[in-house]
Amino acid sequence: MAFEGAIRKPADRIRLVEAILSSLHQPDPEIEKAWVAESEARYAAYLRGEVEAIDWEIIRERYAPANEGI
Repeated sequence: MAFEGAIRKPADRIRLVEAILSSLHQPDPEIEKAWVAESEARYAAYLRGEVEAIDWEIIRERYAPANEGI
């Protein structure tokens, strides 16, 4: 591993891992707003009859072969 030995103290390694994980769990407010707007628009289209819902079982069967072995 390229970073092996770069951080020798276990406590320092733990802090580094925690900092990395923490940065991954902070959602971008603009992206969150965009997803809310998109989901509301999709739901409104569904209520207007512009799109149909597809049963989860059909979706799972359709895409399961592509996801085997993951």
